Amino acid sequence: MVKDLYKGNIKPHILISLYKGGAIIMDINAVKKAFEKNRYSVSIFSNASEAAKYLDEKIDNHTVGFGDSATMHKMGLYDLLSKHNTVHDPFQSKDNDEFLEIATRCLTTEIFLTSVNAASEKGEMVNIDGTGNRVAGSLFGHEKVYFIFGTNKIAPTLDDAIWRARNIAAPQNSKKYNLRTPCVIRGDKCYDCASPDRICNTLNIYLKKMNDIDDVEIIIIDENLGF
Repeated sequence: MVKDLYKGNIKPHILISLYKGGAIIMDINAVKKAFEKNRYSVSIFSNASEAAKYLDEKIDNHTVGFGDSATMHKMGLYDLLSKHNTVHDPFQSKDNDEFLEIATRCLTTEIFLTSVNAASEKGEMVNIDGTGNRVAGSLFGHEKVYFIFGTNKIAPTLDDAIWRARNIAAPQNSKKYNLRTPCVIRGDKCYDCASPDRICNTLNIYLKKMNDIDDVEIIIIDENLGF
């Protein structure tokens, strides 16, 4: 991505991310330091395959819960980790009852993996949730939590990250489920609707690592992944 835009004449730790129709330049080392300042451990990968290989090596013989994540599905993490872990993934459910059953089991696993709707260059993250299983699982009850996301989800500030979560991620997630909401019908932005299909029922901001979780690791991938 960077080399295509700059023909290689740019330092490897400088990344380009598209945001609000334009491009922003970010120093990935500064982003890493910001997350570390907020008590997270951070690993950065150039592509999803490298990140998946790393997680496959790190997570072995554990019970693992997934948040509902297009990013993780695209990475093939369920198939990889299921070979040597007990993995509970709501994405594998056939109906809502099974979804709720699997999502509940995810809350008590040793390891929990999820993505985010947006992050800021200051080391904050934002998630919008409809059922609450993804947010709930990311906050409490596990030995380790991984947040996995592409650089396309990094915005300059917390306000920008909230804007991205509401106006980019949430409408695309709603469209994925063929919901009848104004953001899907019009396809442009959040309308803060009162539709019964609305999935924007809670907005969680991760300011710092939660207490009493041994380790929370941020996995940043220099690709456009998920919504």
